Amino acid sequence: MSSFGYNMLGFGGYPNRVNLNFTQATGGTITTSGNYRFHTFTSSGTFEITNIGADANVDILCVAGGGAGSASNDSNGGGGGAGGYLEGSLDLSATTYSVTVGAGGAKNTSTANGLGASGANSVIGTINATAIGGGYGSNGRGSTVAANGGSGGGGSGYIQDNAGGSGTQGNSGGLTGYGNNGGSLGSYVADGGGGAGEAGNTNANGHGGDGRAWSGNSTTYAGGGGGGYGGTGGAGGGGNGYQSINSAGNGVDGTANTGGGGGGSYQANGGFNTGGSGGSGVVIFKYQYK
Repeated sequence: MSSFGYNMLGFGGYPNRVNLNFTQATGGTITTSGNYRFHTFTSSGTFEITNIGADANVDILCVAGGGAGSASNDSNGGGGGAGGYLEGSLDLSATTYSVTVGAGGAKNTSTANGLGASGANSVIGTINATAIGGGYGSNGRGSTVAANGGSGGGGSGYIQDNAGGSGTQGNSGGLTGYGNNGGSLGSYVADGGGGAGEAGNTNANGHGGDGRAWSGNSTTYAGGGGGGYGGTGGAGGGGNGYQSINSAGNGVDGTANTGGGGGGSYQANGGFNTGGSGGSGVVIFKYQYK
């Protein structure tokens, strides 16, 4: 018996052949590499499996939006935490999976407290997998500690050394979760946000935690934002904190569709500068198609 099925008539009346031994699906931006097909979602949509092959295994990456970096008058703002990171391989069925891609946390551009926003969750329906948005960095005023999130935001520096947030990403929907705490060293340089691979400040004071490389495409995602006054962003899309120590300035945005946290800003003499916005998340499905 032939292993090939037929769907619709193709060009010239000849049928298009689909090998039913392999998985077929629609949705997202579709690319191929070797015998594998990738469906990449950089915005919300639907992943529909129309045929499950002999091997029903699908590799999945789900990353939430990163948190924004922050700052306030005469203070150095903490870097934003990376979006929560989920990965794994599951045997899926021929059905429809809703996909929500979380937005990055917005920078604060309107008030002197400079407190940014946390990132939004990314969700895969049917398997009920939720990657948690990254926490915003501390603004260094009052008792405003950094927010908890998939990875926690970094603590502030200089005027008031507020603590970093906790990484809260756990396993979800059969996928393994990764997230880490924001830095909380308490120094002139503000703390880096946590990344999927390590906590903030692991490599150096103010450094955003590095993200994690997905085995599906060897790309690193979910790096934490660097703290203001010289902290660098973590590998995987984390934005740098403002780098100069001689003048005030803005933090750098996290990279879109990586879940990277935004960098913190450095402010002085009553001025107002912004932390960087968090990078939006991403969801990817990978399977063998031939």
